[in-house]
Amino acid sequence: MNIVADLILAGALVAVWLTAGLLADALPSARSALQMRRRAVLLTALVAGGAAVFVAIPLVTALLPGESAAPAAALLPAVPALIVLTAALRRVAQVRRGAGAFATAPLAPVPPALRAAAAHPLILVPLQVTGLASLISLPIAGGLVEVPGADLAGLAITVVGVAVLAIGIRAGLRHSRLSVQVLAPIGRNRLRAPVDSSR
Repeated sequence: MNIVADLILAGALVAVWLTAGLLADALPSARSALQMRRRAVLLTALVAGGAAVFVAIPLVTALLPGESAAPAAALLPAVPALIVLTAALRRVAQVRRGAGAFATAPLAPVPPALRAAAAHPLILVPLQVTGLASLISLPIAGGLVEVPGADLAGLAITVVGVAVLAIGIRAGLRHSRLSVQVLAPIGRNRLRAPVDSSR
């Protein structure tokens, strides 16, 4: 078993997906539309890089002699990564296009609707869950945990489940708070009937 190669591959997964999760968390807090667009472009590149690492793992391990734990280690983060590729990436592209509409005014403040779209749980949750699940791949790749029937693996999956629930609740609350800010100006600026001063 080539533990060093497995740890390098698992470490690449951790580095890319944890960075993507942290960047997704910072996406709604961009100071300008230009900064949000740059973050969305970088986030798209990180997701593409993370997908490339998933593809590289079976190719690299097939070329190396002996057994490898890297493919088994990549299974857990692969599930939320599929959600990222099918749902979150499309929403990130919408945010990128929305921020790109302000290309002629790069210092323009981010509209509340665009900020709420950037904070959507379908962007934040899958990316952060993938990063968290990739952390569990390290002890599996290092041979400390055997996936089938290991008590430690069950404990790790339970901890990830609780963390996923916490991430989901936090993302939902954040999105709700930012969505209310989108509607708040509408409520403040309702048209009032003009008062007839001639009476």
